[in-house]
Amino acid sequence: MKIFVTGYGVISALGNNVAENFAALKSEKSGIKQGEKSFTQRYKVGEIAFSNEELVDHFQLTQHASRTALLGMIAAKEAFQGHELNDTIRTGLISGTSVGGMDTTEVEYKKFILGEAENREMYRHHPSGTTSEQIAAELGVSDYINTISTACSSAANALMLGARMLQKGHLDRVIVGGTDALSSFTIAGFRSLMIFDEEWCRPFDESRKGLNLGEGAGYLVLETEETIQKTGKQPLAVLSGWCNASDAYHQTASSPDAIGACLSMKGALEIAGLEPSAIGYINAHGTATPNNDLSESHGIKTIFGEQHPPFSSTKAYTGHTLAASGGIEAVFAILALQNKAVYPNLNFSNKIEETGLTPVTQFQSKEGIQHVLSNSFGFGGNNSTIILSAI
Repeated sequence: MKIFVTGYGVISALGNNVAENFAALKSEKSGIKQGEKSFTQRYKVGEIAFSNEELVDHFQLTQHASRTALLGMIAAKEAFQGHELNDTIRTGLISGTSVGGMDTTEVEYKKFILGEAENREMYRHHPSGTTSEQIAAELGVSDYINTISTACSSAANALMLGARMLQKGHLDRVIVGGTDALSSFTIAGFRSLMIFDEEWCRPFDESRKGLNLGEGAGYLVLETEETIQKTGKQPLAVLSGWCNASDAYHQTASSPDAIGACLSMKGALEIAGLEPSAIGYINAHGTATPNNDLSESHGIKTIFGEQHPPFSSTKAYTGHTLAASGGIEAVFAILALQNKAVYPNLNFSNKIEETGLTPVTQFQSKEGIQHVLSNSFGFGGNNSTIILSAI
């Protein structure tokens, strides 16, 4: 059974919708800048300029909620635009997040610690599942709602679960993806792990020191061929392959020999029924941390050999959007298929000496791209790979 993509939506530091994001990718314009919020001012981050109140007003949202939920509503609404709810079509939403409503509740908790009056009503926005319920409510979706929280692979795993539920006949259509907002706790946490770069991140560069954080959301609408006959929607792409594999090597680090990365890429290729040579472009996880990029490079060499496809990380554009990254980069993968494009790996100067791999460094038009592989690797060795294919 083929799983078709019939809608996509995205908001990131690059822009407020799909068109704006692609324009920035094409012009090689990064959205990472000096932060403007009180807790981001010292850092380079992929920050979205709107305040929460401005997000509600500008995008005509019906709810005031955490920033994570608001960003998810915006991207999910764009993805679901033109789709109609129907009693005969079971529609679900599966959303990934790691921050949840923390951006809201950490403010109130600080007031509590300081002995100031906090708004206890705001604590109800904290749970990760609440963000998914609020996004679903904005769309009017109620047949099935689920939340995935597997760190940076969350959105990719949401895509995976959605595809499997369609295959098993549990749903007819599903909105899948992820959302995360910047929060003070997140920035402090990554600094404590010593994988936070205070300058612009440099994925796959020998001099890389760490990541820049970002915020955003990305969602796809998945349908089966049977459902498309009812909805009349025009497919944008096929979600042809997916795999999740855990190497359980370390709480936060990837295994040096890329065991989990190899398992997830190999598994996705097997489900898609593709040879490695069929992949036209790899959207790498590419966080710019010393561990991830070295490990992922080994994985790419192991699976694809010396004749590997062009690859790059788009996180030097958006920042690492954590649980949202797999959803945002799935949208980018579809745009690569539609526009026969390969995105540049910004800020690259010198290849990693141990692996010798060089990512794409300029925006390229590449005819013949039929399949794009996208990696999302989370803490605890929770590695996920998806493959999106042209119609």
